Amino acid sequence: MWMVQTAFAALVIVGPLLGAWLLPRLRAARLLLNLYTAAILLLTLFPTTYRTVETRCMVDGGLARLLDPEPLANVVLFGPLVLLAGIVTRRPGAMFLAGAALSALIETLQAFVPLLGRSCTTTDWLANSAGALTGAVLAAAALWIYRARNRRLPAESPL
Repeated sequence: MWMVQTAFAALVIVGPLLGAWLLPRLRAARLLLNLYTAAILLLTLFPTTYRTVETRCMVDGGLARLLDPEPLANVVLFGPLVLLAGIVTRRPGAMFLAGAALSALIETLQAFVPLLGRSCTTTDWLANSAGALTGAVLAAAALWIYRARNRRLPAESPL
């Protein structure tokens, strides 16, 4: 439990600073975004040995369970994705919507492709969407930090 909470705290504290640092380094930010997206797709869509019997999505605890270890891990999973996407595109709000839509697509595939051996739950989608919202807020904070820092910098002197 403490590892997921620590990862969430690190995301919230370091995320905006790392995002502000990455803004002038868009090539690195794009590379990280691509690698992270591939990792999420592997983690969520790679077949497991467990086989689900039914193709449906379980409606479960939802927001009441959001701070439990597994849902919080899903928050942490989607936070960096949307943070990086918000940095690359400079559109955190649109990337929040894209992150929530990606989560819905993943959960739909898990529900309707039994060969994956994955289960679909509404809590996973809500937690991923909360992570997307967190990432969007952190990307907006990174953009604000970057702009504020660049406004305060004096013009470079030739000496």
